[in-house]
Amino acid sequence: MEERMNSKASVEPLRKPRQCPECGRPSSRDTYPFCSARCRELDLSRWLTGSYAIPVAEDESKAGGDEGDNG
Repeated sequence: MEERMNSKASVEPLRKPRQCPECGRPSSRDTYPFCSARCRELDLSRWLTGSYAIPVAEDESKAGGDEGDNG
């Protein structure tokens, strides 16, 4: 049993490294999926200021809803 504890075990990461969505460098385990705290905070800032937005239909009837059809 001591042999197992003294030998260096190879531990595979749970996730494969990905490119940082901000700068393209390899991601870091501590700040996944970003490479650094700076890139993580830049992304958060964009969300908080409304730079990222989910598009919505101007007219709800064009969004595919059946709420207006009663017949």
